This record gives sequence, structure tokens and C-alpha cells, in this order.
Amino acid sequence: MKKNILKFLPVLFLLQVVLFTACSKDDEPTVVTPVVTTETISTNISTNTTWTTGKTYILASRIAVLSGVTLTIQPGVIVKGQAGTGANATALLVARGGKLMAEGTAASPIIFTSVADEITPGQIASPNLDPDLNGLWGGVIILGNAPISADAASVQIEGIPPSDQNGLYGGNNPTDNSGVIRYISIRHGGANIGEGNEINGLTLGGVGSGTVIENVEIIANQDDGVEFFGGTVNVKNLLVWNSADDGVDTDQAWDGTLNNFIVIGGPETDHALEIDGPEGASLGSNHLVNGSIKGNTQTELGDFRDGARGSFKNIYFFGFPDPATDGRGDLSLSGDATLANFASGVLTFENLESVLPTGVQLSDVFKHGTDAYASSVAEGQHTVGADVAQFNAWTWASVAGELTGF
Repeated sequence: MKKNILKFLPVLFLLQVVLFTACSKDDEPTVVTPVVTTETISTNISTNTTWTTGKTYILASRIAVLSGVTLTIQPGVIVKGQAGTGANATALLVARGGKLMAEGTAASPIIFTSVADEITPGQIASPNLDPDLNGLWGGVIILGNAPISADAASVQIEGIPPSDQNGLYGGNNPTDNSGVIRYISIRHGGANIGEGNEINGLTLGGVGSGTVIENVEIIANQDDGVEFFGGTVNVKNLLVWNSADDGVDTDQAWDGTLNNFIVIGGPETDHALEIDGPEGASLGSNHLVNGSIKGNTQTELGDFRDGARGSFKNIYFFGFPDPATDGRGDLSLSGDATLANFASGVLTFENLESVLPTGVQLSDVFKHGTDAYASSVAEGQHTVGADVAQFNAWTWASVAGELTGF
């Protein structure tokens, strides 16, 4: 019997300690507040707000950060959008005059994904969703007051119903500041709000050069990975993987630079690059430099159209199909205005390197004279392209082994 009592003494002592610590000095029980790790956001953000490390935030609808308001998202936060299409598509929208301070780190990136994703803070790869599953929610939309080339000084962004005036973008302030975005990953987005009208992974409408955007990964979006609608913002260290339309799309005379980027084509990727010219009087030129682009069976290297302008330098292409097979796998200039800009030096190419399919010539891939600025290399022997080290460890693409060969 004594042995049995001694056996339970440690348990009795532990129970006593627990009871003691749960009581006040007057023997009144202390109320222990449970830690809330998930919070649902169902209304627009109208006061300065912080989303804190260790928590997951659920977007119950399209959530706008209103003009004059700052949303701060701390490192490691996970934001999940509920399912919805049409006017009910979920998205995080930063209206003109609002700011998003989403500053993750390489050790703790901020992740935007779907509620179907079982990922929790501290994880990089989804534990249950494949990296080509798209259209489960909307995306991230940043709007600003920088100039655009459109029918009016400000217009409604695609993907947002005209009834929501928070969707207006464009203005006359090229140095407009919409905040800071660093180390974020946007996944499984692109919900359809109408026929042929999906939300991009990251939409930048009239975003000014005062905005900092660095180290961004976009995975499995039903529309484009990132689309620029005018503005003057510069972007550094961008990775797009498995977009269902275009990897990088530029419109309305975006007048900025994309430096150090990777596009990994998926089974549905249309163009790695789609570069459109201005729609109005503004003639801004975009510049893409230091990029590595891996194609897929249906992917075109790039389509430069409607008076495309700008410079494209130090870009490495590989993994593309033979253009003769199905008309894909090439870089083309579309329309008289684009051809004229190329002839006059308004549209330029420099140091393009490509791994060619067997029997394919440079002129088969790089059309309309752009082959003069391209060279053929063996896979892995390129001398231009992205600095892959900028994407190591913190991106899902890196964790999944998708950066081999870059």
C-alpha cells in the first residue's frame, strides 16, 4: 500500500501546483483567456490595423483597405480567402490612398491562400493542395494615384464590379506610395467574376514609385501571375509559377522596371510575357531585366503587341516547345505599331539566350528580327538570367525543387 501511495505522489504534487497556479491569493479562480489564432475579416478596413504574427486571417468577402488607412501585416501571417465567384469573389484590395505594409522575412514569409489550404503558420508548402490548383479565391489588388494610359485619368480595375468605387485607380502622382510588400507568397487565386474576367494573383493599378515591392511569389493563379496597369512602381525578385494565363502582363504604359524574375510555365500557361502598348496619350516604357523563363507544352515565350514599348535584357529561356509543332513556343511582335517601335528603337532586346529544341533555329523562335539579339545555349550553360539565390528556402517553388536548372 505504501508503494502505491508513493507511486501517485508526483501526480498529486503536480495537481497541487496546477490548482495553485490557477487560483489567486484569495483562493478565487483566475480566468484564463484562450489564445485566438484565427480571425475572420468581414468588413472593409477603415482604421489603421495590424494583423499579428502567429495568426491566420480569413477574408469573408472582398476586403478593401480604405483611403487614408494603413493595414500592417506582420511576418509569418497567413491570409486565407473564402470561396466565391462573381461579386462574391474574395480579395484583399488596397484602395487609392490606402497603404499595405506587408513586410515578411525570408524566415517568415506572409502567405495569401485559400481557406481550402490547411497550411498553418511556420509552413511553406501546402500540406494538402497541389501547386497547380487555381481559382479558389480572388487575389491581392493594389491601386494607386500614379499615371496610367487609358480612356480617362482614372478607371475601374478589372476583377472588381463597377459598383465598388474602391476599384478606381490612376492619377497624376508618379511617386505615389501604396506601402511596402516584401516576402509574400500568393496562391490558388484568380476567381472568376464574369466571362473572361478573372482576378490576377497580384494586380498593380496605377501604383507609384514610392511603393516598395520585393520578393514576391505567385503560384497557380487562374488569370495572370502579375499584371501592371500603368503606374511607375518598380518590382524586384518576382517568381510566377503555374499561372493559367500569362506569367507577367503589362498594360496602359506601365513605366517601371522588373528586375530579377522567374516565370515557370504550367500546363495552362499561355504567354510567359504579354507586353501591351499604351491605350492613350501616355507613353511610359517598361523594362524587364535579369529574368529566367521556363516554358511548358502550351507556352509562348512572349507576345509584344499593340504598340509595345520598353527594353528587355539579360533573359534566359528554356523548356519551350518547337514552334512548328503547334504554333507555340515563340517570341513575336504583333501589329504595325509594335513593329514600328522595334524598328525605331522604342522597343529593344538585348542578351536573350535560349535552349532550342532539336532542329530549331533562332529565327524560328525569335520572330520579326528579334533573333539578332538572341543566342542559342546548351541547357545550364546560360550566362544571363535571374539570381535564383533570392528565392531559395522561403518560396514554395524552392521547397518543391522547381528551381533546378535555373
